[in-house]
Amino acid sequence: RISIAVAGFAQNDLDITFQSNLLTVTGKKQEAPAEGYLHRGIAGRPFEHRFELADHVRVTGAGLQNGLLSIDLVRELPEALKPRKINIGTPKSVSEKKNNPVQIEAARAA
Repeated sequence: RISIAVAGFAQNDLDITFQSNLLTVTGKKQEAPAEGYLHRGIAGRPFEHRFELADHVRVTGAGLQNGLLSIDLVRELPEALKPRKINIGTPKSVSEKKNNPVQIEAARAA
């Protein structure tokens, strides 16, 4: 999950795009007249954040609540890349030699 503080921005002021492992979050506030304000506590400057995501990570959703933008991510590995358990066994030729020792004929040995 990626969380970004975007206080002062509404849902329609934000744009999230995902293209080939690059997640881009941009915020552009609608211009409001500056008249009548002596001091503005929350800045509404436009911004752009870029996140390079790892392979096989995809965006599942996003939500905006109380000035906090949360982007949900999930990592999905293909079956070919998942770790798999390999059993350890003995080769048949080695086990057969232990069970059936080779006997040498006495006539040939002498």
